[in-house]
Amino acid sequence: MTPADIVETASRCLSEIRQRSPRVHCLTNTVVQKFMADGLSALGAHPSMTSSIDEVASFVARTDIMVINLGTLDPARRESSGVAVAEARRLGRRWVLDPVHCNLSDLRLAFARELIDAGPAVVRGNHAEMAAISALPDSIVRVETGARDTIGFGGATIVVSNGHPLMAQVTGTGCLAGGVLAAFVAVEPDAMKAAAAAMTAIGVAAELAAPFSRGPGTFGPALLDALAALDADALQTHARIDISHAQG
Repeated sequence: MTPADIVETASRCLSEIRQRSPRVHCLTNTVVQKFMADGLSALGAHPSMTSSIDEVASFVARTDIMVINLGTLDPARRESSGVAVAEARRLGRRWVLDPVHCNLSDLRLAFARELIDAGPAVVRGNHAEMAAISALPDSIVRVETGARDTIGFGGATIVVSNGHPLMAQVTGTGCLAGGVLAAFVAVEPDAMKAAAAAMTAIGVAAELAAPFSRGPGTFGPALLDALAALDADALQTHARIDISHAQG
């Protein structure tokens, strides 16, 4: 695997998402639902958002992939998440976990670990969240986001250095990254390549959005526009990717 392979994967996934419009079910936090839905729609995916325990299994059965985000965790959402994961496992659907703020609450961390035991394809979090979780099973791709995004799996590490500081000033950009990641995993069987491609895509989009922004208030809409306009040429021109492999 080379950086060029990741760029090619990102370009191909972007094209497939726009052609196939994969359904991405988002059990996400209430603060970011609209931004996440708009971002996935701009990318070309088809988002759904219900967390109703009476409906969630039906929605999971009709989607290509699911992302569970623990941002506004409450008893009802915990129960819905359990039902959704059980249905995804029954159907053999892959899913992504975004364990938001699992480093701030013992209850949240315990639930994140319970979900990890159920076998998501990818876990995405910031440095503090991933440090709280610590080790992951070998079958799960680890994505740690920040100024640089690090993707680890099977002794290989991919570092994506794209992005922009304004991302940290707009609530929901990290959650949207989890949704974009899920959309890429929906169309790419290799979850590590999909994760690296997704982080490259949203990072490049952020860089393209920044010049059209006056600050955080205009960056969010500009990011949506950049996701909609993103193409293979932009990925090829702007992607900054490094890959290393464990020795031994």
